[in-house]
Amino acid sequence: MMVFRLDGMFMKAAEKIAAPAGLTAARWRVLGAVLREGRSVAEISRQMGLARQSVQPIADLLVRDGLAQYQDNPRHKSAKLLVASESGLALVQSIAGRQAEWANAVGARLEPGTLKTGHELVNRLVEAVNGADKIFEGASET
Repeated sequence: MMVFRLDGMFMKAAEKIAAPAGLTAARWRVLGAVLREGRSVAEISRQMGLARQSVQPIADLLVRDGLAQYQDNPRHKSAKLLVASESGLALVQSIAGRQAEWANAVGARLEPGTLKTGHELVNRLVEAVNGADKIFEGASET
C-alpha cells in the first residue's frame, strides 16, 4: 500500500514541477525518456512498465505540440523512434531547477546514505519483480 501512496505523491509533485512549463507529469515522463536518445513507443513503455497503448497518445501529443518528432528506426521498419525536439529539450531544461530544488528538499529530510540505500533497494526490487513476472507466462488471464 505504501508503494502506491509514494507513487501518487511522486506524480503529484511531478505535476506541480511540470505545470509552469505547460507540461503534465505524463508528458514530462515520456519526453524525459527520449532526452538522450530516440526510443520507440514500445521501448518507452517497457522501460516505464506501462502499456504501449497508454504511452502512444502522449507521444502523439508531444509530436503534435512540436516537443518531439518521429524518426525512422534503423532497427525496425514500422516502429518509429520518438526523439525530443529542441523545443522539448528546452522545456525540460526550464523545469530542471524546480525538480532539483524539490529533490534537494526531500533529500535534506533523510539521513545521509538513505538515498543511496533506497536507490539500491529499488533497483533490486525492479530486478526481482521483473523475474517474478515469468510465473504468469502461459497462464490464462481471467
